[in-house]
Amino acid sequence: MNPLIPTERWDNAALFRLLWPLIVEQILNVTIGIADTVMVSTVGETAVSGVSLVDAINVLLVIAFGALATGGSVVVSQYIGRKDPKNASRASKQLMYVSVFVSLIIMGFALCTYRVLLRLIYGELAPEVLSAAETYFWLSALSYPFLAVYNAAASLFRSMGNSRITMLVALLVNGLNIFGNGLLIFGFHLGVAGAAIATLVSRAAAAAVLSCLLLSRRTGPVSLVGLSKIHLDPAMMRRILNVGIPSGFENSLFQIGKLLVARLVSTFGTAAIAANAVTSSIGSCIYMPGQGFGMAILTIVGQCVGARDYGGAKTYTKKLMVAAYSVLVCTNLLIFLFMEPLIRCFSLSPEAHDLTWRFLTIHGIASSLAWPLSFALPNALRAAGDARYCMIVAIVSMFTVRITLSYVLAFTVGLGSLGVWIGMGGDFLVRGTCYTWRWLRGRWQDKDLIKS
Repeated sequence: MNPLIPTERWDNAALFRLLWPLIVEQILNVTIGIADTVMVSTVGETAVSGVSLVDAINVLLVIAFGALATGGSVVVSQYIGRKDPKNASRASKQLMYVSVFVSLIIMGFALCTYRVLLRLIYGELAPEVLSAAETYFWLSALSYPFLAVYNAAASLFRSMGNSRITMLVALLVNGLNIFGNGLLIFGFHLGVAGAAIATLVSRAAAAAVLSCLLLSRRTGPVSLVGLSKIHLDPAMMRRILNVGIPSGFENSLFQIGKLLVARLVSTFGTAAIAANAVTSSIGSCIYMPGQGFGMAILTIVGQCVGARDYGGAKTYTKKLMVAAYSVLVCTNLLIFLFMEPLIRCFSLSPEAHDLTWRFLTIHGIASSLAWPLSFALPNALRAAGDARYCMIVAIVSMFTVRITLSYVLAFTVGLGSLGVWIGMGGDFLVRGTCYTWRWLRGRWQDKDLIKS
């Protein structure tokens, strides 16, 4: 089989066309989320508390959708790279089926147990907060199938290298969500229920728009023609799940690990909690471009591996990693230069201000050294079907380095909350080293995700 065209197709102009919408989409996700929170906060502290409690649970429940989308994206990208539109379309349909099936199960579970989950996780809550959380949880659970379909459809467009459509739909839908919040919260005074309904409607619109765009495609590398004539393909589903299950398990345990680390920080008082929250918020903004590079790697390396063009996979991964490092280092330098005025925006106490400065300094150094290797490079391994190795490294590093080292540095060594952020830096370095070693050794080339 002759290698596809990856080395010809992915020139600098093509890379730029793929990358900039991905980065803009990541920025939209964060900024619109902040605007959403601000609008809900006008209802009162009870509403914000209820929504934030539910969002923490939602993150764990909907990780499965993102993981399935990743698995589908890898399989479809490889078939596109192999110039096999028939199997790329077959894989796309199976991704849609399994995404809907899993989302319906998770939705049913949430609708039946939302009261139990809230009490089990958070214990006794103030009646007003509990009421707001129950309302938001129930309505947001209804949106799970739409979110799953949206994630799956968006991943298919990215597999084809068309990230512009997903960015435009994200812009449209996030705008719809903000408009819905304004109308239902301020116009109809529905409070938390209004915020949840706006989210439900915007997710349904996103799923409908992207699904219709895919269904209208009659030619090209991916087509969903005949989707309504349900035909399950266990072998194809298995290929998707071979990437999706490890990715989902990894992300779930990563979120649990983050909660455990946040619990460690909380033992050092209000100033440490506030500083940790502010640093995490700023950090999420720093990562947005890097996440865009990671998504691009997933598509490009997947296509190269499908074409058996391993040289192209190495070339593009190196080019994208250099670009990711350049952007991340420049972003961290800007944060460092404007750190004082940036921190002052949050009106922190002197103690929290000082801790935030220290946390951001540690975070800037650690992320500049190893974040792309820790969180962008593993997408190259996943794109080759080496998701299980990524899962093992992530889990071991999270629990033996980030959590254990944080505890030792914070309590045994006596560094306090500062030790937690040093532990995070250690986790970055360990992950990055393991992923780099795997990539350079070339073991990922032995994986055969789409067997002939």
